[in-house]
Amino acid sequence: MIEAKDLGLSSVGRVFHNLGYDELFEHEVRNGEGRVSSNGTVMVDTGKFTGRSPKDKYFVHQQPSFENLTWGKVNQPMAPEVFDELYAEVIDYLSGKDLYVTDGFCGSNEKTRKSVRFVTEFAWQSHFVRNMFIRPGAEDLNTFAPDFTVYNASNLSNKHWERHGLNSEVFIVFNIEKNVAIIGGTWYGGEMKKGIFTMMNYWLPLQGILSMHCSANVGKDGDVALFFGLSGTGKTTLSTDASRKLIGDDEHGWDDDGIFNFEGGCYAKCINLSAESEPEIYNAIQRNALLENVVANDDGVIDFDNRSKTENTRVSYPIEHIENHEASLKAAHPKNIIFLTCDAFGVLPPVSKLTKEQAMYYFLSGYTAKVAGTERGVTEPQATFSACFGEAFLPLHPTVYAKLLGEKMEKHGVNAYLVNTGWAGGGYNEGKRMSIKATRACINAILDGSIEQVEFDRTRWFRLHIPKTLPGVDSKLLNPRNAWNDPLEFDKTAHKLAGMFIENFKKYIKDGDDFDFTAAGPQV
Repeated sequence: MIEAKDLGLSSVGRVFHNLGYDELFEHEVRNGEGRVSSNGTVMVDTGKFTGRSPKDKYFVHQQPSFENLTWGKVNQPMAPEVFDELYAEVIDYLSGKDLYVTDGFCGSNEKTRKSVRFVTEFAWQSHFVRNMFIRPGAEDLNTFAPDFTVYNASNLSNKHWERHGLNSEVFIVFNIEKNVAIIGGTWYGGEMKKGIFTMMNYWLPLQGILSMHCSANVGKDGDVALFFGLSGTGKTTLSTDASRKLIGDDEHGWDDDGIFNFEGGCYAKCINLSAESEPEIYNAIQRNALLENVVANDDGVIDFDNRSKTENTRVSYPIEHIENHEASLKAAHPKNIIFLTCDAFGVLPPVSKLTKEQAMYYFLSGYTAKVAGTERGVTEPQATFSACFGEAFLPLHPTVYAKLLGEKMEKHGVNAYLVNTGWAGGGYNEGKRMSIKATRACINAILDGSIEQVEFDRTRWFRLHIPKTLPGVDSKLLNPRNAWNDPLEFDKTAHKLAGMFIENFKKYIKDGDDFDFTAAGPQV
């Protein structure tokens, strides 16, 4: 039996250690932590925070990790004495309470996986991490020793945040040397998931292993595809394909053996979800899944179109809920890499084949666009650049990950493509969103190799190689300029977006640096 000293606490009430799904369900219902939907899935609300709080994330500023981290808005420093004060508060707060302790693995390659322990106040938080991380077997649990521990004191706010020089009363803090993280002031479960992902992005590249914010699947012939993309680009949807085995939907590593999933579950957006558009994800919502911030009527029937609580309604579920998944959570080296972008300016083509240099440029750029209505104050498309399609989770400099990607692509002869799931025929207010059917046709042509058999053209501003024809896609859409009613207005918009790319990429250009891919980007 686990004791207070095992958890680093002075005392503890009842400890619910590694509860199974049925036990967690009973606790969630008995504790009044959520409601049960009409199909038996638990629904919880995460309160004020329905997404991550990136401005409240910190790393302890100390040696030796100080020299590896890239400090700035993404990785903010916290003085060791401030951490010590907050850590003592968290330990004091959790001591004496009934707690849920959940052990899991991050990384399906046993050689580099991390053993992670989560200490939480609520059953649903234990349920969440049980869904998201790899669930150890009975034998593994008998010998389980955590490499890293997360203390989630979600109900504890930092009243002294101004004295500490922090952003708010919320804190998500990583102490690399002590192998511990503390969370306070936010209930959002994704802080635990992305927190450990951030740590994997620290540990693995220092061992020469690429960590990636991407989904992955594998065909019947063993051909692996990686899908990179920011939120809202279709990464989860497009990689969940009944004809291909899902390896994972969000976080992966690439080592000398091939691709491996970090997680044991999926975390999918639910807004506008339907059985027709995304049957695999829709059907994954069943007992043992966990819904966040959805709206349901008195009978527990969910309205997936209702965004009154948040645009970011979510469901976590064990990967076994996807019928056609790869049980080992591993596969060979990839054949194809697909960068997904949701271009709300209507400038980028539905699909482009990239050179290796272009792949490096667009990987470092990590472009998508926010559209009106997704955030308060956003009234027209806004370009968003997030390095490596996951800058918020990168402790090291983005070029560390880009160099590893380039080396592995070259070594294994990997193809790269850029796929736009956003607008065509005009921008957000005038054009139309690319249909899932057309995007699927582009993806299928990449995966079955038929895109290699067609003739290519080259766009003017971005100099992207685009197919002249492609089965299942209106040829007028393939060259985005042709889809606009006013070609001159297209040129004006393309010129504007190209300038944004160029301005963003300046931060990666250093005198004498041989890692400069500006020539592969747009030109104005």
